[in-house]
Amino acid sequence: MKDTYKTITHNFEGEIFKDRGSKFIGHVFPVIDEDEVKLHIQELKVKHHKARHWCYAWRIGKEQIRFRANDDGEPSNSGGQPILGQLVSFDVTNVLVVVVRYFGGTKLGVGGLINAYREGAKLALEVSDIVKRTIDIHFKLTFEYEHLDKVMRIIKERQLVIISRKMEMNCEYVISVRKKEAEEIKLVFENLRCLEIKTLD
Repeated sequence: MKDTYKTITHNFEGEIFKDRGSKFIGHVFPVIDEDEVKLHIQELKVKHHKARHWCYAWRIGKEQIRFRANDDGEPSNSGGQPILGQLVSFDVTNVLVVVVRYFGGTKLGVGGLINAYREGAKLALEVSDIVKRTIDIHFKLTFEYEHLDKVMRIIKERQLVIISRKMEMNCEYVISVRKKEAEEIKLVFENLRCLEIKTLD
């Protein structure tokens, strides 16, 4: 079972790619939804207000990956698609790549544009800090205070991550478990018979 994915840690900017006077600058951003995508593009349009095009592509999701490519006025599939191709090639997700073009006065043709946007994206991804992360399942454990030692023993033995804890009339813990270990861990807690365990979305 695949329970890892690759993403980036923070924003990066690649080296400038030049072709016949046009300049292409790749920008990479970690994103988790389309609102973030819109925000980053708006910010780049302010930062590079003299540029002609802001072509982009993104991939979002850990298991079910959604994606989009946008040519921003360039000929069809000459901007966004080559950028998306680099995201697939680097096998990253939850990532937005925007390649900003400053027009140099000479048309590059579709082939030239495909190459330029691909290179702009590649240069930015090459300098990015790409990390491997695990796909995790979150469980909520609800139990009476007297059973805390038993629960904590399992958490420590299995080196599970506690996301949150509430200690009131009873105890409520939210724990994070690697996907491939989730069924086994759930069974271990169910066998305690002194708590309720729920899978969180």
